[in-house]
Formats: sequence, C-alpha cells, structure tokens
Amino acid sequence: MDVEVKHYTAEQLPEIRHIILDIHAEVRHGDFKLNNDFNSVERFDERLARYSSRPGFTAAVGWEGDEPVGFAFGITLGPDSTWWRSMTTPLPDGYTTEDGKRTVALNEIVVRKPWRGRGVAWQIHEEWLARRTEQRVTLLVNPAAGNGSVQAVYEAWGYRTVGQQQPFPDSPVYASMTRELA
Repeated sequence: MDVEVKHYTAEQLPEIRHIILDIHAEVRHGDFKLNNDFNSVERFDERLARYSSRPGFTAAVGWEGDEPVGFAFGITLGPDSTWWRSMTTPLPDGYTTEDGKRTVALNEIVVRKPWRGRGVAWQIHEEWLARRTEQRVTLLVNPAAGNGSVQAVYEAWGYRTVGQQQPFPDSPVYASMTRELA
C-alpha cells in the first residue's frame, strides 16, 4: 500500500506537532499500553522539542487522503552529539566520531494500527531516508518490543546491532543499530 509522504523541517514542525503527538499517544498509550513517565506525551514532546532544535532535523508524515497514518523523524549527529555516550558496550575506535555528515539518527518512527503490516512503515522510512545525505543511519530499538519482532523488522531493513545503550535513566536498555546508506 502506498501513502503520500510529505516532508517537513524544524521550521514547519508547528504545522504537524499535534499530529505527531496524537499518533504517539494513540500508538504508545492506546495500542501498546506504554503508560509510564518515559512514554508520556509531555516527555515525548520535550524530546521532540530538543530534537527539532538540532541541526538537520527533518520529519516525514504519511497520509492517506486527509488522514495521517504515521511519521518518522530524526537529526544529523554533529561533532557535539551525545548519541553514543550512553553505550553500555564499547565500539571500535572512531566508530562514534561524528562530523555532521556521517550519521543521521532516526529518533522515531510510528505507524497507526490500521496501516501496520502493509509496508507503510517501510515506505515512510525509505522516503525519509531518500532525502538524507549522511553515510549511515542509526536508531535505538527496545529488544523486548513485540517479543523481538520490532528489532527483526529493522534487521530485515538492513540494520545491524552494534551494541546497547540506555540514554535516559528511566528508558529501556536499547539495541543500538546502524545501516549504511548509499
């Protein structure tokens, strides 16, 4: 199933902030019952504000007609990035060196239930990445999500686990994954 994917910059975030927050609440709270402080709409909005204030923030929202079906957003990792600091496993020398051109972080990708299992997440993901110029993409995934099925999806998309990290004291320990970009 194809949806129309529209792209947004940080300057355009006010146009879609409520859409992103509503989808987050519907999926994380309603579907997955992640009703804890870390997944609260308020904390998610704080992270969204922080991400969108960084250079290289872009978002993609999938639409079926006038209905938003999902989103993805992320940022370029600059020389001052803290992305790799919370690794609990060491990485090879130079792996975490960022210059603002090497790595884009996929901070979030969320698709509403009626559109899951139809290739919509892949489409939003790939169309978001198609406009990126970095050499690789990284993301964090909770290995327990979907009894491992979420991580398996990312593996099928070409991501490989490079270690683990816990970026917030109350967040899960995530698998840190990367994928090379063309």
